[in-house]
Amino acid sequence: MPYVASIGTYLPCWGTADARVAGDDEDAITLAVEAGRAALGDGAPVERVVLVTRDLPLLESSNAAVLLAGLGLDPELEVAERLGGAPATLDALSSGRPRSLIIGVDLEPAGAAAVLTADRGLPIRTAARVARSLPVRTRNATGDVHDYGDPRLLRARGLLASLESAWVDTPTVVAGVDHEQAESLDTAPPVRLPTFGASSGLFALASMVEAGQSGTLVGVEQASLSGIGVGEGAIAVHRREPAAKGYVEYAQLSGVDIPISLAAYERAFEPKVRWEAGQHAGSDQLDFPPRYQVGDDGTLRTDYTFVSLPRTGTVYTAVTVHAPVPGLKTPYSLALVELDGVDIRALVRVTGAEPGTVDIGDHGRLVLRRVAVRSGVPDYGYAFEPLPDIDTESEAA
Repeated sequence: MPYVASIGTYLPCWGTADARVAGDDEDAITLAVEAGRAALGDGAPVERVVLVTRDLPLLESSNAAVLLAGLGLDPELEVAERLGGAPATLDALSSGRPRSLIIGVDLEPAGAAAVLTADRGLPIRTAARVARSLPVRTRNATGDVHDYGDPRLLRARGLLASLESAWVDTPTVVAGVDHEQAESLDTAPPVRLPTFGASSGLFALASMVEAGQSGTLVGVEQASLSGIGVGEGAIAVHRREPAAKGYVEYAQLSGVDIPISLAAYERAFEPKVRWEAGQHAGSDQLDFPPRYQVGDDGTLRTDYTFVSLPRTGTVYTAVTVHAPVPGLKTPYSLALVELDGVDIRALVRVTGAEPGTVDIGDHGRLVLRRVAVRSGVPDYGYAFEPLPDIDTESEAA
């Protein structure tokens, strides 16, 4: 029987209180990193990562390298990428071994949640599992979506029939359906969940923990169902959920793009995505980006090691770019950020704020974002988010 040690959640700042929208520089991986880092807190041990979503950026290649780098985890860890919704995430949780980080991500509405398992904490057990076929919504290999569009069929032959097959008459919480469907069941007044897909079950679990609830949590997708029994225990819930703000539309040049150099991408990947500086042996100086040095004897020194950089800092100066740039939406702001505790200033884009609203002296954090998509390849780096107070924590028994 697995145990939950902590839960982390993340919602983008764009959208409304009921439905969030991923920013132009966000995708399933950046959302997963935000939720995963919230769940890990002060660096709890992890031996395996499971990512569940229907919105993987790369299908022909693995997303594991970026995910592990953004989380600051060992690149040799096992990563399982699963296509699925709420039932798949709860299945991964109920069968997870200790020290597993399980992350569910959705893009419509946008949100991510992560759970870290351990040897003790909040007990979880498998309560139900039903696999039934009712392909109301389909998507083929080219991305074309077909929706049968019959909510009555989905409710009668999907949700209710699956609950009956699983012998789950009155679940405590139902995830994977909209709020109106959850209200129609014979349960206590449901919590309004921010997503309906892979992350919804973990958002529901976080709400149960904060409310001190135990019982059956059910995740549904079309006609598939997975249920877990949630016991009692005291664990921390870390929420990174800033207040919602209206989404801003930007202009973009059409028909032009900056092609990617995969050789340059590979060389810069580790320090850029892991947010690390280089340090040469016998020197206190940190170089960002890492670079070779010429020694006093004229020899080229290539023996630097990587050192993790702080993820908070203060704006030293900022500028807003209005001129059209190929492949980028304009206007956008750039900030020179003085990192906390080290003698390094980093030039990064600003995220989570309207262009031109960041001022000198603003404090915030450095977050992984998708800085561009070049030749179909998502390129990741760090951006400055001027929201220092979006991380809240609660603990419930």
